[in-house]
Amino acid sequence: MTTIQRAGAFFSLVKFSHTVFALPFALLGFFLATLDQGVLSWRNLLLVILCMVFARSAAMAFNRWLDRKIDLKNPRTAVREIPAGIISARAALAFVVLNGLLFIGTAGLLNTLCLLFSPVALLVVLGYSYTKRFTYLCHFVLGLGLALAPIGAYLAVTAEWALLPVLYGVVVLLWVSGFDIVYALQDEHFDREERLYSIPVRLGTVNALRLGRLIHFACSAVLIYALVLQYRLYPEFGVLTLVGGLVFLCLLAYQHTLIRPGDLSRVNLAFFTTNGVASVAFGVVSILDIYV
Repeated sequence: MTTIQRAGAFFSLVKFSHTVFALPFALLGFFLATLDQGVLSWRNLLLVILCMVFARSAAMAFNRWLDRKIDLKNPRTAVREIPAGIISARAALAFVVLNGLLFIGTAGLLNTLCLLFSPVALLVVLGYSYTKRFTYLCHFVLGLGLALAPIGAYLAVTAEWALLPVLYGVVVLLWVSGFDIVYALQDEHFDREERLYSIPVRLGTVNALRLGRLIHFACSAVLIYALVLQYRLYPEFGVLTLVGGLVFLCLLAYQHTLIRPGDLSRVNLAFFTTNGVASVAFGVVSILDIYV
C-alpha cells in the first residue's frame, strides 16, 4: 500500500467528510465570540478547526477500533477498514492516541480553560463508543460529544461561558441524537441479537421513529429560541440568518419523510446528505450574515 493509499484509508476510517456535521456550529460559536471580543484571530480560528479535526478523528478511530469484532459480524460493517484488514488494530489505536494528544496540545495553545476542559471533552467523545454496551441512551452521548463544538469554540476565544453557545450546543445534541436514532434502525435486528443497546432495540422501529421526530421538534424549539436571543444580543445579524435557520428547520422535517417502517432504502440520504446540507446552510449563512 502506497503512502497516499494508506492516508486515504485513514481518511475513510474516520469518515473525515462527516466533520461537516458539527464544524459549521463550531465556527458559529467562534464567530459569535469574535463579536464579543471585537477581534478576529486567524490563529485561533485555525486552532479551533484543528481541535475539531483531531477530536473527531480520535473519537471515530476509537469507535472503529473498539467495535472491530462487532463490525466483523455485521454484514453492513464488515467492509470497514479494520475488519477488512486494510488497517491493523494496532495502527488504528496508535492513530487514536496521536490525535488525542494533538487535540489536547492544540487546545492548550488556545487558553488555560480549553486545556483543562480538553481531557473532559476527549473522555466524552471517546466514551460514547462504550455506551451501546450498557445503555439505550447511547445516541444522546453521541449528541453530547458533538454539542461540545460550539461551546468549546466560544471558550477558545473568550475563556468564558455564555448562554447562546450553550443553546446551540443543545441544538446540536438534540439534532444529532434524533438522526442517530433513525440511523440505528439499520442495525436493529443485529443489535438485538448481539445484545447491544439502542433506542430501536428498546422501542422498536415505529416508536423509535416517533421519538426521533419528537426530539427534532424539541431541537427546532430550542433553535428558534436561540435565534431570538441571538438577534437581541447581536444586531449585526440580518435576514440571512433567518433564511439559514428556516432551511435547517425544513430539512430537519424533510428527513423524516424519507424513512418509513419497513423501508430504510433512503436512510443514507436522510442521515448524510440532508443533515450535512442543513448544518452547512445554517452555519455558513449565519457566519456570512455577520459580514454582509
